[in-house]
Amino acid sequence: MKSKFWIVNYALAVTLFLASCNLPSGQSSGDTISTAAAQTVEASLSVTPNITPSFTSTIGPTFTPFPTLALSTNTPAATATSNCNVAQFITDVTIPDGTILAPNANFTKKWRLKNVGSCAWNGFTLAFDSGDDMNGPASKPVAAVNPGQEIDLELNLTAPATVGNYRGYWRLITNGNVLVPVINGYQGKAFYVDIKVQNAVTATFTNAPFAVTGVSFTNTGGCGGFTATANITVNGPGTVNFHWIRSDGGAPPVPAPLVFAAAGTQTASISWNTSASGTHGFDVYIDSPNHQQFGSAIFTCP
Repeated sequence: MKSKFWIVNYALAVTLFLASCNLPSGQSSGDTISTAAAQTVEASLSVTPNITPSFTSTIGPTFTPFPTLALSTNTPAATATSNCNVAQFITDVTIPDGTILAPNANFTKKWRLKNVGSCAWNGFTLAFDSGDDMNGPASKPVAAVNPGQEIDLELNLTAPATVGNYRGYWRLITNGNVLVPVINGYQGKAFYVDIKVQNAVTATFTNAPFAVTGVSFTNTGGCGGFTATANITVNGPGTVNFHWIRSDGGAPPVPAPLVFAAAGTQTASISWNTSASGTHGFDVYIDSPNHQQFGSAIFTCP
């Protein structure tokens, strides 16, 4: 019995010895369990997750970029400044509309225009547009005109040889070959000469209503002592009432009427003594029979 008990104890001792040989030095079985658990946690943390983390900022409002806008394809092309070159028709200085002339009669037509734009007229031309050219030139140079100034555009024309009513349209063209709009002009763009041609037997001015057919000026002197003389022409007998218009707005004395016994020309003069700097002058306004303004007589002081 003692030998069996010894064998059992021996076997148990060997088993315990072999078990202790499989453990690291100085580590108990309890420690082994703790170490295994720690290694499991470490392995779990060292695995790279496949889910990308999502962060929501709480610092400020979420910024949404502005969308890229496509450029409009309906933008109009750039145009010239609308108030640069603009003319205003003032009056017919000579040959009022409906003037009766004999066939092939030579006459001078004058229109008065004003530069009401913001640009000076340099290198402009007066050009035939349409209708009857009455033997006038295709174009004619126009003198320089500053903004606010007026100019008389003059053409030497010839009445057609055939009896009838005739009208010729003319335009103002810039040095860039651009047509200039004309306030108070025909369709806002042109001005015209309108005449009636009658046979020589009937085409006398006495058959037409009495009218002033033209006013030209002769100027003498200048800054400090200027005299303007108006040469007033009528188509028959009658009385012309008129007054002077001074450029500074002054009111000169009203002149005496001019009495005509027949068609012809009479003169009237006025003086102005001023040395004020700038451009000065006179116009003549025919109160009757025309109710029409003519001019200008111009002088300049430095």
